Amino acid sequence: MESPAQDSTAELTVGQLSARSGVAVSALHFYERKGLIRSHRTGGNQRRYDRSELRRVAIVRAAQRAGVSLATVAEAFAELPADGVPEKADWQRLSARWRSELDARIEALQKLRGDLGGCIGCGCLSLADCGFVNPNDAQGSAGPGARAFDAM
Repeated sequence: MESPAQDSTAELTVGQLSARSGVAVSALHFYERKGLIRSHRTGGNQRRYDRSELRRVAIVRAAQRAGVSLATVAEAFAELPADGVPEKADWQRLSARWRSELDARIEALQKLRGDLGGCIGCGCLSLADCGFVNPNDAQGSAGPGARAFDAM
């Protein structure tokens, strides 16, 4: 007979979820407050997580690494089936939905990298006088900050 620790259907404590997912307990509590994962309380008022929450945590972490906001992840999770257990098809749908957002971010970062390289490469080191990025300080009238890069 398997012990509860080996039983694949056993619920997880927050410490076990943390150890298994590699995510700090404090982050798991934060995810729960944001509605990204769910637990229930035992009679002793301890949190217990279904093992399926491991998949949700993995999706949250993958999304974060890709730069997808937690608010966007929460919106996507709200569209999951009633049991909320993401399947491969759910992940494919979510990742496809986020792909255009990520492509736009990659394009903006590449443009920023190219623009920064060009600005540094010209050698003037002065955006007020720069003939490349900001001739005659044209950006100064548009307001404060790095105006040339805000359009990305």
